[in-house]
Amino acid sequence: MADSQRPKWVKDKTLHKDFEVIICKSYNDYQNHKNDDGCYVLIKVDFEFYEIQVAIVNYQHEILKVFKGKRPQDIYHEIFEYEKKHNLKWFTEKQHIAYLGKELKKAELALALGNSGYYQE
Repeated sequence: MADSQRPKWVKDKTLHKDFEVIICKSYNDYQNHKNDDGCYVLIKVDFEFYEIQVAIVNYQHEILKVFKGKRPQDIYHEIFEYEKKHNLKWFTEKQHIAYLGKELKKAELALALGNSGYYQE
């Protein structure tokens, strides 16, 4: 391993013997996307109540639950706790979990900035 691979921002860490830098290829939102078998989500910014709402929807397009909160971490924590407590399998794909986090952060920024132009990808 060449020390030239060491990221400049890593100051006080030792690099593992198998350390490597991996260059990520571009992600195609359409070709690389995988649906989760358990559900899909609809995310809405509600400016009237200053909150973010997430609907959990099955593939018969029925809304199962709506989770409401002010911050992304409040919402995703509650969703995952509910899922675990009730032994559900809504989120099995890590990609779906990452997508939820990304969209919740976008919704939080829209709410904070008063930007009603938020749309869910």
